[in-house]
Amino acid sequence: MLRTQWDPFEDLRGAQDQMDQNPMNSLLAHALGLHGQRQGAAVGSTTAWAPALDISERKDAYLVTVELPGVARDDLWITMEDSLLTIQGERHFAHDSSEQQFHRVERRFGTFRRSITLPAHVVADAIQASLDDGVLQVVVPKAEEAKPKRIQVRPGHASIPAASDTATSSG
Repeated sequence: MLRTQWDPFEDLRGAQDQMDQNPMNSLLAHALGLHGQRQGAAVGSTTAWAPALDISERKDAYLVTVELPGVARDDLWITMEDSLLTIQGERHFAHDSSEQQFHRVERRFGTFRRSITLPAHVVADAIQASLDDGVLQVVVPKAEEAKPKRIQVRPGHASIPAASDTATSSG
């Protein structure tokens, strides 16, 4: 009598592989900045993951906070090109043992890449990043021209040049 071992998760993997073949899913992944991140279809591999992030703004800087539990500091790369801030890295699979047979792996691992377009008025040379308890914080300082400026209100009439004065001075 021939026995075969049934893998209840094989059907799920097959369904996910079929979804990955759909061109609309690849367009959505491209729009979210996840393109080119499929790890392969071999058993034990996974689709690349995209860590959750928050973007907030202060008077002096933009703050990007990214959840990266299990990612080592040496496995992170942060770049700023033009106004595109890119955070990429890798989380390694923690239990690589041939003695264990996994029935479900829900924790994501592998490479990731998140790109964020920021306003052009930032000081790229002053960007700072720190990683503490699996939370990455990137502080992107605003340039002086991007910071709000208070305009002093003086008593009396403001001297506004006449339209004919500006036309003759520019011409």
